[in-house]
Amino acid sequence: MTNELKPVLMFDSGIGGLTVLREARVLMPERGFIYVADDAGFPYGGWEEEALKARILSLFEKLLKDHDPEVCVIACNTAFTLAGADLRAAFPHMTFVGTVPAIKPAAERTRSGLVSVLATPGTVKRAYTRDLIQSFASRCHVRLVGSQNLARMAEAYVRGEGVADDAVLEEIRECFIEMPDGRKTDIVVLACTHYPFMANVFRRLAPWPVDWIDPAEAIARRARSLVPSVSDAMHPENQDFALFTSGNPDFPTIRLMQGFGLTVR
Repeated sequence: MTNELKPVLMFDSGIGGLTVLREARVLMPERGFIYVADDAGFPYGGWEEEALKARILSLFEKLLKDHDPEVCVIACNTAFTLAGADLRAAFPHMTFVGTVPAIKPAAERTRSGLVSVLATPGTVKRAYTRDLIQSFASRCHVRLVGSQNLARMAEAYVRGEGVADDAVLEEIRECFIEMPDGRKTDIVVLACTHYPFMANVFRRLAPWPVDWIDPAEAIARRARSLVPSVSDAMHPENQDFALFTSGNPDFPTIRLMQGFGLTVR
């Protein structure tokens, strides 16, 4: 029976989706996982929208044919807010779990009414993001902060490379607002799956304590709800692996994947 279980495919522009993989494994221990990193296209922030959309659709045409997963988790805000609807239209028989900025829970939790969304430039400019604000956070002051460099910094950080505090602070500084009446930003949405890797650095450098919302657990819960549970199935041996679109990840990346229990193919 174990061999009959289809794997879960997790897609990200780089290694940020590992934050989601970590949570998904806890909830779906019986499933194998295929982690796909589009490192040849990373970072997505500099792409023209139509070119990036075409790239993502082309990648999935081959991925679905080659691996026939149970479900696909798009662990990338930029990819899903841009191409999620097109993926579902192009591959109607596949279930896609998307990643969108956690604006709704932020609006529900905030006490000051001041929320910041720390994202990539692509996610910040997307109409999808602004629609979420209009639908769920119209009574809040939501500041969108698009970082050009933070995803790359997070990739370097998780590989064990040094990242300067001043450089990180420059990327997150705009998230913090203090109003004349004394109200301050109290929630920052981490709207890129790379960013939670640096959450402890953000907490240390923040000018005051805030709630940093990491969407990984919610994404994993959603995926679990859509994947049939097989109680007596065992996790398949040697079935968790990572694919890199460049075909040539460096040694620190390979070592990182191995630390997450993934072989690199």
